[in-house]
Amino acid sequence: MKEERDYAASLKAKKKAITVCTKYLLDFMFYAGVAVTVTLPYTIRKIGELLPYMVEHYEETVIIYFVLGIAALVLVRELRKIFRTVLAEDCFVQENVISLQKMGNWSFFIAVMSVVRSIVYMTVAMGVVILVFVIAGLFSKVLACVFEEAVRFKQENDLTI
Repeated sequence: MKEERDYAASLKAKKKAITVCTKYLLDFMFYAGVAVTVTLPYTIRKIGELLPYMVEHYEETVIIYFVLGIAALVLVRELRKIFRTVLAEDCFVQENVISLQKMGNWSFFIAVMSVVRSIVYMTVAMGVVILVFVIAGLFSKVLACVFEEAVRFKQENDLTI
């Protein structure tokens, strides 16, 4: 019996550590994303020294990547909101359903903007990015539906007790 409790406590501690590490990773991604997005005009000029086609379409590139950067920051912000509820051990709440819906919308937006970017210049990697964000959008929408059901069951259960 004591071994089972020790194992359960150890498992819970590992889950908490993974969740906290993921939260810090998301925080880093958010703030690094802000820095990258703000410095785009400078960094694209610098990268243009190595990749001349980026400088040929400088304005378009800056605008497209700026819009993609803002969209990615909003998506990560929503994910950070969800992680706050996970850390508080109260993740089946309506706010997470709303965040997942928004994340799906922003993922689709990023996919569409990536298609627009492909008009300026197409790479194989951009095709992969488009596919990843379409899948992420679909996954977020489905997960929002699952969370919505979980919230409903939780609310019914809370009323029963």
